[in-house]
Amino acid sequence: MPPKAIATLAETPPTPRVSISPNGAWMLMLNVQDMPTIAELSQPELRLAGLRINPRTNGPSRVSYATALRLKRLPDGKELLVQGLPTNARISEVNWSPDNTKIALTHTTANHVELWLVDVAAASARLVPNLFLNGIFGSSYEWVSDSKTLLARAIVGGRGEAPVVTATPTGPTIQENGGRTAAARTYQDLLKSPADERLFNYYAQAQVVKVGTDGRMQPLGAPGIIQQAAPSPDGRFALIKTRHRPFSYNLPVSSFPVRVEVLSMEGLVVKELAELPLADNVPTSFDAVPTGQRGHNWRDDAPATVYWVEAQDGGNPKTTAPIRDKVFTLPAPFEGNPQELAALPMRYAGIYWGTDKLALVQGYRWVDRHETTWTLDPSAKNSLTVLFDRSSQDSYTDPGTPYVKHNALGRSVLATDSKSSLVYLFGAGASAEGDRPFVDELDVHTKQSTRWWRSEAPFYEVPVALLDASKHLLVTRRESVTEVPNYYLRDARNSRLTPLTKFANPYASLGGLKKQVLKYKRADGVDLTANLYLPPTYKKEDGPLPTLLEAYPVEFKDKKDASQVKGSPYTFTRLSWGTPVYWVTQGYAVLQGTSIPIVGEGSKEPNDTYTEQLVASAKAAIDEGQRLGVVDPSRVAVMGHSYGAFMTANLLAHSNLFRAGIARSGAYNRTLTPFGFQGEERTYWQAPEVYNTMSPFNYADKIKTPILLIHGEADNNSGTFPIQSERFYNALKGHGATVRYVVLPAESHGYAARESIMHMLWEMNTWLDKHVKNPTAVDTSSVPIEGQAAVK
Repeated sequence: MPPKAIATLAETPPTPRVSISPNGAWMLMLNVQDMPTIAELSQPELRLAGLRINPRTNGPSRVSYATALRLKRLPDGKELLVQGLPTNARISEVNWSPDNTKIALTHTTANHVELWLVDVAAASARLVPNLFLNGIFGSSYEWVSDSKTLLARAIVGGRGEAPVVTATPTGPTIQENGGRTAAARTYQDLLKSPADERLFNYYAQAQVVKVGTDGRMQPLGAPGIIQQAAPSPDGRFALIKTRHRPFSYNLPVSSFPVRVEVLSMEGLVVKELAELPLADNVPTSFDAVPTGQRGHNWRDDAPATVYWVEAQDGGNPKTTAPIRDKVFTLPAPFEGNPQELAALPMRYAGIYWGTDKLALVQGYRWVDRHETTWTLDPSAKNSLTVLFDRSSQDSYTDPGTPYVKHNALGRSVLATDSKSSLVYLFGAGASAEGDRPFVDELDVHTKQSTRWWRSEAPFYEVPVALLDASKHLLVTRRESVTEVPNYYLRDARNSRLTPLTKFANPYASLGGLKKQVLKYKRADGVDLTANLYLPPTYKKEDGPLPTLLEAYPVEFKDKKDASQVKGSPYTFTRLSWGTPVYWVTQGYAVLQGTSIPIVGEGSKEPNDTYTEQLVASAKAAIDEGQRLGVVDPSRVAVMGHSYGAFMTANLLAHSNLFRAGIARSGAYNRTLTPFGFQGEERTYWQAPEVYNTMSPFNYADKIKTPILLIHGEADNNSGTFPIQSERFYNALKGHGATVRYVVLPAESHGYAARESIMHMLWEMNTWLDKHVKNPTAVDTSSVPIEGQAAVK
């Protein structure tokens, strides 16, 4: 266990999640599960085709559950606890019905996943009996627009016992390539053998079932590995996506062959839209895509029209092509030729449907981080008009996200006026003063906008829902440095606020956290920021403190964008399991969210000078803390998680700035991720010097600063295989480094179990006290842990 002050903060119950009903009449509050135990986390788990499956429940093995539901009528109704839910409820997949009168949810028992329905007005829940869901793909059901029917994916009845995996092998596992280019990024949890294939096929098989809220059920179509079963907006058809063999041992299920069909609600195949092969020859560029149709879905603004996208450049962004993607539609009865809706000069990124006169289409280009939004009149051919054209990394000019509401069929469409001219944008409002969220009303034809409201200091307030555009009524979440986030009804015309929740400060016992947003420059002129936290009782005369610096590098193509201020000085500090802020209770200054921009302008890529920029950014942060008199530059530790762990190891390899390092769940040898990583899309063979220079594994003989390596035994993140830490530890140990390697059992890329988190915090605190706070007490020998032998 870590010191009591840290443990108490880490065990603080999470704040409830909140969901506003689409019509704005209700607020649903979901109590969130506390940290699970290691026993819960260690339940049986199958890792197949990129999925993690609990074989007992036939659902996902790692879910953050809600445990209770409370309803509140807006704006000022009393709070009602939803009755009838099972004891020790494990709730997920919570969705409002299209008419807002019901809520559907899943409850995971010890043996299966159930479907439950909540009557909103009565605040009462009931089980849909005799239905066991197949939840391995998530979203195991969808509402039909009549609010009386759901399409669910159920476990296939009579499927028999699971395949036996301990049977004697009948032959070797073989993979072969016949000279075709088929590069693949690094993925985890892939199929590895015919036995894995049999297990995956068994647990992935599902039957689509039409479920009435009255309990009546009817199977729809044939069983299969059904990844999606989506009802059309008018409720007459279902779009079915079925994965099938041949499976891949190099790619996850999202790349397996797929059949896309439209079925009637009676289960008859109305139209086979596509039969797509294994997507194993997609280039590794970030905006590369498969050839052929992709992204099938329903138009949300039409009764029953399917749309999809097709690449016009072979899926390769390196190919010169005036048109990258085309969007096609096919309305019911799905006969005749598809209609070309839009031809995009960039890669398709998404579409907001609104009315038959207005949609917003988005495109992007990775090489220069450019993005464009067009207006589209779906009733007119070639009606694309540029609305926004900008750098995706220029936060200061971000126009915001279009607000969507439910239409009469319960589908999310653009909130607009009767003329299809106005849209409403919710923005983060990045500025030189920090983030100031806003709500804008924009005329898409004139491109003139009116700002309804903007967050004002000393508060940080975020728009959550637009209840009434004519009255400028919003639901917002408001907080400050000392006030916990709470929800309010805001009248943007007169600034009147009505509180909707009264969540208490979970850290009242700590006293006020002293937070300051630092602004300073790197040696090359790039502006940087960091959040500085000081112990609650700190006074300037206390002098410089031992310091913990935490960061996560980000790549940029423009120094101007890299220099922009990130975050807000007025946010309430919520302490997650991985935060460094706990250590203010132990007398440390903490530099959290320290900006480490890696910039490569023009023809240069950011990572061409990764280590130089890394060290310069860290040095600038320490220098600023020293200038303020709060950071002792001789007692600074650096920590990071994932790409931040990679950063930590590199800083220790290429600088003498730190007394110690803490690296959690990182990657240290980039030759193990040879087809690109993070923001690097070049392969190892295209840029070997970059991969080699950026790999701290190659500099293990240079690292003399004590480093603590922590990794989850079941890390599923692409590239951060536990072997990364294992091999790095062996390399460091082989060169006499001071290093400790901690493997947390059953933990994934992020850590969850109470025992794991508490032990991690103890490891970190012990490491910091030994090597930073009291750096003279250095012992480079291996210290045996109780019950274990010392590693020799």
